[in-house]
Amino acid sequence: MLDFYGILELLTHEERQAQAAAREFLEAEAQPFIRDWWEAGAFPRHLVKRFGEMGFLGANLPTQHGGGSVSNISYGLIAYELERIDSSLRSFVSVQGPLAMYAIYSCGSEEQKRHYLPRMASGEVIGCFGLTEHEGGSDPAAMKTRARKDGASYVLSGTKMWISNGNIADIAIIWAKDDDGVVRGFIVPTESPGFQANEIKHKMSLRASVTSELVLNDVRVGPDHVLPGAQGMRAPLSCLTQARYGIVWGALGALEAVYEEARSFAKARNTFGKPIASRQLVQAKLVDMLASHTKGLLLAWRLGKLKDEGKLTYAQVSLAKRENARAALRAARDARDILGGSGITLEYKAIRHMLNLETVDTYEGTYDIHTLVLGREITGLNALE
Repeated sequence: MLDFYGILELLTHEERQAQAAAREFLEAEAQPFIRDWWEAGAFPRHLVKRFGEMGFLGANLPTQHGGGSVSNISYGLIAYELERIDSSLRSFVSVQGPLAMYAIYSCGSEEQKRHYLPRMASGEVIGCFGLTEHEGGSDPAAMKTRARKDGASYVLSGTKMWISNGNIADIAIIWAKDDDGVVRGFIVPTESPGFQANEIKHKMSLRASVTSELVLNDVRVGPDHVLPGAQGMRAPLSCLTQARYGIVWGALGALEAVYEEARSFAKARNTFGKPIASRQLVQAKLVDMLASHTKGLLLAWRLGKLKDEGKLTYAQVSLAKRENARAALRAARDARDILGGSGITLEYKAIRHMLNLETVDTYEGTYDIHTLVLGREITGLNALE
């Protein structure tokens, strides 16, 4: 693991083990094949249960609900190693755990937790998280999906967009406004009448991830599928905070991948009789990558400690997501530049990571939105309205 400031020395034995085990597994099971999966636009579904066996799914949730009860730093290191291979793998785990599983864990009934979480942790049941809509984007409170009360049940109608895992999910966590305009959460089996998932094709980013449009046409859900603790936007936003935390770590894994590739290439590639790594402009790019990774890793480690201590705030996560996702994207662009013409081929990792990171920089809150979230935090004035 790239670690210029010796941050691994700050980790517990268990945390270092989690990182090492994840790297060994992913190097063997995913790294040799990810280029072909990405080019084919194919998600490696056979890895889902393997992820469960490795303890990747719901890793930082309590063991009584199927989780691994590992520290948040251990979970962050797992996210790091997943995204070092490809953002698509970390995205799957982020949606399954910090979004879908966490929604049930934090807002569900004890019966719902017992029924779903152990099976989701093992990979037997796949979840997705239906919040974003065509016209909502950065304004999820403007959602148009409705949950109409009909006796003891609810009838859901609306469309969700850019939903990871949508076409492979067994259940969807759907957020909709009830008759009073209050945002509510629902566990919707994807086999329900009126539920349809349309896979989004022709993507040039996260190609090894399943991305879908979800259409709900009068989907009826019973009272046992309502998340009792989810009322208001605070519930889905709390899930997003969990997912953003994983991105803070994951983006650094991608940054390591492009940095190491660019450095190796630059030392081997000769022009005018000298390695291009000897050129000042190339060295400047590599130093910028290393500096961004080092600062980001310190940021991620401190964030993990705050999370483990129960002191984490959503604004702190916003700052780290904003910084690390953008830093990784800049590094991938510089790496592709160092590789020259070779950088546009999938024989190298840079272009794949660069295109993936265009999405990572956008989803779970854009750079600009997190800027305004932080601006509101430090001034008390809301520029989002």
